[in-house]
Amino acid sequence: MNPIITEITSAQVKKDITPFKTGDGVRVHTKVREGDKERVQVYAGIVIARKGHGIHETFTVRRISYGEGVERVFPVNSPNIDKIEVERVSEPMRARLYYLRQRSGKAAVAVKKRVSHMGNTAS
Repeated sequence: MNPIITEITSAQVKKDITPFKTGDGVRVHTKVREGDKERVQVYAGIVIARKGHGIHETFTVRRISYGEGVERVFPVNSPNIDKIEVERVSEPMRARLYYLRQRSGKAAVAVKKRVSHMGNTAS
């Protein structure tokens, strides 16, 4: 890659990102501008996918709102993201949890953890 592009993009990448992975329950605090006022809006749900790398990295958060599944895609390095809080850590068996789209109720929120042959959770 061109060294000039690398230098510009590395300056725009956030350094203080909370580590999270697919399957984690997160709360994303985003800055919303309404007219001349700015406030923070919270979007909570399960991370079902992470895509890209570097400045183009995004993650998709899914939640159930009034019985309907709602997904929102956030750029990891967006200046509009105030902070990301990890509420619940999970270890799914897949990198992308698109199968949660077909589930409803509590099954849409439950993510199974990996289990070894001895019955203990794998690390």
